[in-house]
Formats: sequence, structure tokens, C-alpha cells
Amino acid sequence: MSVKVLLAEDDKNLGIILKAYLEAKGYPTELCVNGEDAFEMFLKADFDFCIIDVMMPVKDGYTLAREIRKKNKTIPLIFLTAKSMQDDKLRGFEVGADDYITKPFSMEELMVRMQAILRRSDVVKPADNELKVYKLGNSQFDYTRQLLRAGDKEYRLTSKEAALLQVLCDNINEVVDRSLALRRVWDDDSYFSARSMDVYVTKLRKYFKTDPSVQILNVHGVGFKLVSEVH
Repeated sequence: MSVKVLLAEDDKNLGIILKAYLEAKGYPTELCVNGEDAFEMFLKADFDFCIIDVMMPVKDGYTLAREIRKKNKTIPLIFLTAKSMQDDKLRGFEVGADDYITKPFSMEELMVRMQAILRRSDVVKPADNELKVYKLGNSQFDYTRQLLRAGDKEYRLTSKEAALLQVLCDNINEVVDRSLALRRVWDDDSYFSARSMDVYVTKLRKYFKTDPSVQILNVHGVGFKLVSEVH
């Protein structure tokens, strides 16, 4: 399956280089140089992956990401930025990014991060077509479709939300060590990744507010515990 990429980058020279690299790797890519054009392009065509620069004219990357997430909750999304402040990165995850790369970066790093996200997402299906459906209390989580039904609400999850919830579901009613979850979902256990995971745990808790039979508990100094009746 060909993965079509929307690339929003206001540095035209970098954008042209990235587009050429991605297409050489087999990813058809549309380049836009501002957030407004990128959103219009997103609405016109079917994309499988978004790479978005944070600082863009007309419409910045955070605004663009929010608008894309309103239309498509699950499409993988990576932010590119010259900023390295932790709060800026956390803001990126809060608006729905799957990953965040600080300039300058190598093309190889971008490719590795993209492939890791695609493996976790439903863009590239598991080779064995294994279906993963978890029934928790009054909720149901379909990992393959990245769909959560919590109580009377339905949520489309991002790839990282789905990957983290799967780790918790695979260890239902048991304590999940923070380092284990970080290595499984973020591929490292750095301080920044730990902060990012806390953001995602908070998001998952909000989803389960409509189903009191499911809780995600903090286990001080160790990690998290998903508590629920299993059906």
C-alpha cells in the first residue's frame, strides 16, 4: 500500500528536499508552504500521513493540526520545528501529534520515526491480520481500528493513544512499569518522553469518564494500572 504524505513546510528549499527524499523512498508527497494551503489540500485529497512545520505563515502548525484532527482523528502526524523548549513539544502532543522532530534533523531519523508510527497505526495493517478487541467494563477498545467506545461515547484514537491503551489492556488489573510503557510506545524512557506519556494518560482518563467501571490509576514511583472488569 502506498502511503501518501501531506508536507507543510514554509522553508521552500527544505520542503523540496524533503519531498524529493520521501518520494524516493516510495511515499507520494504534496508540499504546501503555509498552513492555510495545507488544510485546503488536506480537504481535497486522501492522505495517509502528515508532516507539519510548527512556525508557518497564514496559519501555524498547531492550528493546522487541530483542524486536521477535527476531520481525521487517526491520521499519523509529525511536527517539525526549530523550537526545542519542552513546553512547545508537550503542546504539540496535546493537539494530537504522534511525534516531534527538532531541526536540524537527518532524513534517516525522519524515516525511522515515520516507519515506527506507521507500524503502530492502522495505515499499515498487521501482517497476520490479527484483530485486537478488548472488552473493559462497559467499554470496548478495538486496537486495529483505533476505536474506543467508553460508556455511551465513541472516540477515534491517535496511534500513540491506541498503543498506550493496548499496553495497559495487555496488563489489565496489573501494574505497568513506566519504563516498559515508554519503551513500547515511545521507543525510549527519557524524561521528555515520560512527560509526554503523562499527557496521553490524562487524555485516556478523560475518555473513560463516561464509564466509571474503568479507571487508570497512578502507582506512585512505579507506573500505571488499568482497573476494570474483563468480559
